[in-house]
Amino acid sequence: MKLNIAVLSGDGIGPEVTKEAIKTLKAIAQEFDHTFNFKSASVGAIAIDETGEPLPDATLDLCKHSDAVLFGAIGDPKYDNNPNAKVRPEQGLLKLRKELGLYANIRPVKAYDMLLSQSPLKEENIKGTDISIYRELTGGIYFGEKQLSEDGNIASDLCEYSREEIERITHLAFKAAQTRQKKVTLVDKANVLETSRLWRNVVKQVAEDYPDVVLDFLFVDNAAMQLILNPKQFDVILTENMFGDIISDEASVIGGSIGLLASASVGDKHAMFEPIHGSYPQATGKGIANPIASILSAAMLLDHFELHEEAEMVREAVEKSLQLEITTPDLNSKNNTITTSKVGDFIEDFINNPKDSNLNFANIHLGQSTII
Repeated sequence: MKLNIAVLSGDGIGPEVTKEAIKTLKAIAQEFDHTFNFKSASVGAIAIDETGEPLPDATLDLCKHSDAVLFGAIGDPKYDNNPNAKVRPEQGLLKLRKELGLYANIRPVKAYDMLLSQSPLKEENIKGTDISIYRELTGGIYFGEKQLSEDGNIASDLCEYSREEIERITHLAFKAAQTRQKKVTLVDKANVLETSRLWRNVVKQVAEDYPDVVLDFLFVDNAAMQLILNPKQFDVILTENMFGDIISDEASVIGGSIGLLASASVGDKHAMFEPIHGSYPQATGKGIANPIASILSAAMLLDHFELHEEAEMVREAVEKSLQLEITTPDLNSKNNTITTSKVGDFIEDFINNPKDSNLNFANIHLGQSTII
């Protein structure tokens, strides 16, 4: 298969982790005889510095004419700490989602057995957790009309949803559930919000097309609590934009590090793949950023194009790296000298030599003598 992939590394640690995802995809291309072409463009704070815009026209054009987008991270303290900034890096990401029609954000959340002790939650509560969160991405309060009174004392943000916006992501969530544990949980606030009541009505109607899938409902405040108390009860979570943003970040603590969580943002024509973590500017250039979320996002890219064997090999490589503790300090802080690039090197080596990537690799990179 031949794919043209737009690379938007962005800010902070974005370029570092994206580099390892590209390394992984190149190894897959070599082993499975694919052709992946990568072309880079700027977005976020670096794009503002270069062009004055968080999403330059050239970047958007590249994305529209590519098969997929591999995204890093955006954000910079000089904008984060300035609430009065008129142009912000995040505006570029929101515009990109809207322009590409990326209405569904898919975030897998998995508790790896070898990392259960890394989570602040009780091991017995999280063991076996395997959730897929479907977050609506181009509607709701983030994109609604925003107003500020002339005196600056009153502000409002409009939350608006249409039946069509709800239906299209609901179908995706139910189809995903049919390949999993056949359960969808709608997270809303239907006891208070009119938009949530519309969500319930529409989702109930769509559910009639999927009689093999169980539909459950939780208010968002209860859902937030249940994610901590008993995350194993969830299979597919379906929710609107802002609730999904919050719930998915909360779910990141289950796995022990936000550096493990990948995501896909898909629409009818385009797809983008990115780690859910931010730009982590304080770690930039130190080689301590966890690339696994970006690498797992690359696996989701492969799945999107039905390259399932290739995607599974990437996930096997990741699990092997976790098993051998070839990880960055957020997962393995004890005398850890393993860098971002070394984790990527191991993933690459496993893909190229899956039967030979064993403890010898760990020993070599830890500076221990071995006989091969």
